[in-house]
Amino acid sequence: MKNKALSRLPIAALLAALLFASADAFAATRFVSVPEIPADSQKLPAHSAGRLGASGEYQWPSLYFEAMFEGSSVYFTMGPGDVILQVRVDGKPFGALVKSPGTYLIDGLGKQRHQVRLDAVSENQSGKIIFGGFALPATGKALKVPPRRHQIEFIGDSHTVGYGNTSETRDCTQELVWATTDNLQAYGPKVAAHFDADYQVNAISGRGIVRNYGGFIADPLPVAYPFVTFDHSTPYANAKWKPEIIVIALGTNDFSTPLKAEEKWKSREALHADYEATYVKFVQGLRARNPRAFIVLWATDMAEHEIEQEAGKVAAKLKAQGDDKVAFISISGLEMTGCHWHPSVADHDAIAAKLTHFIDERKLLPATR
Repeated sequence: MKNKALSRLPIAALLAALLFASADAFAATRFVSVPEIPADSQKLPAHSAGRLGASGEYQWPSLYFEAMFEGSSVYFTMGPGDVILQVRVDGKPFGALVKSPGTYLIDGLGKQRHQVRLDAVSENQSGKIIFGGFALPATGKALKVPPRRHQIEFIGDSHTVGYGNTSETRDCTQELVWATTDNLQAYGPKVAAHFDADYQVNAISGRGIVRNYGGFIADPLPVAYPFVTFDHSTPYANAKWKPEIIVIALGTNDFSTPLKAEEKWKSREALHADYEATYVKFVQGLRARNPRAFIVLWATDMAEHEIEQEAGKVAAKLKAQGDDKVAFISISGLEMTGCHWHPSVADHDAIAAKLTHFIDERKLLPATR
């Protein structure tokens, strides 16, 4: 929910207000920074569906880490990297850490079964972030997080990231964009929650299929997609990641700004042809790795319908080639009151509702709530 009082604070004050913000339900507990994890502690296995490297490094948005245990205390460590980390215990909001690497202790919980979850809700294109893991005191008992039945993957740009979605103004500095981006309130996690599904959000603000916003030079999404981090240092491979549904929203950055003279496409028609061919090839690669997945392409009616028309052509081409597990959805009526005319939390709710309805109507997954 939006907080008008917080939104009027300077960014530094806003971040300070979030740091160690605790829910009333946990008033008797402690959430504190500690120098280190005691030597006699035990490692607590963590569950995450996101793209995580062998050393705990990640960069794609919306990573989450879950663990279950019996006991009254749990430790976790966050390594270098700027991130807003939301903490939940037993499904309830517990607090937040903002740009605060270190080791932390949650103590004073009832001596019973607990589940702790950390959600990295910010976007970080500048470098990787490190998750150092959970640990338990020697008296605690590690438990296994029950497996979820379903997996859904979301691929896209800033609309999928949740860019500036909690902002109350469209006029934002980059600092405000970062502080008001909440991946957990973007449409992807909302759809996944409806189906109690594990999820990945593989999205980068400003990137397109073949062209980035304003023509700036960086990897388009399909070029960055195969890797754990954006420096291409580690290819992503996970035999256990087999999404049943893949949702893709790409094209806003390809078409929302005019071509520049120095760009390689000399006409809008040439850009269209490159976009369509590259998008088709990208989806074909996803299909080869996920033969049973249903793939949903969606787009807004922005840019005088150019985005939805081009994305719709891609879906039609894939169907014409014999892929009967692909569909296109156009989503209109968004207010775009987030930073720089991006979807607000209310808009993300609307997108999630339309996608959830489509999945329910097609009976692609059984809803659990």
